[in-house]
Amino acid sequence: MAPVDHGHAIPLLQKIQDTYGYLPREVLLELSAETGIPAAHLFGLATFYAQFHLEEHGRHTVRVCRGTACHVRGRQIIQDAIDEELGIGPGETTEDRRYSLETVACVGTCFLAPVVMVDHDYFGKVDPNKVGEIMGGYE
Repeated sequence: MAPVDHGHAIPLLQKIQDTYGYLPREVLLELSAETGIPAAHLFGLATFYAQFHLEEHGRHTVRVCRGTACHVRGRQIIQDAIDEELGIGPGETTEDRRYSLETVACVGTCFLAPVVMVDHDYFGKVDPNKVGEIMGGYE
């Protein structure tokens, strides 16, 4: 195969992650060999962009906003409730691979603070008592 333009690397990584749920090292090395894109470049992109995961990830990604508006409106209480509900902390995945938990700088919906995202679903003005109900809606 002829060398592939480096500008195509991100869509290729997205396609791999869609297939595997994460970016397996062996697959990235094979992609490098087939496309001529240096492995260092692929791994650099994979570690720079938060959307990519180099380790197995849960079926659902829970993101807790830690932006200023969310912080002043009780983000930590929400984080604690989610940690307790899932039995994991930020950067971790449940044993059953159902959930991975992340914190993010801002989701851009400050008027809904505090905000939690599950996959592409936004939950605003989250109350710690509703965390179980939110998490229970995802298999």
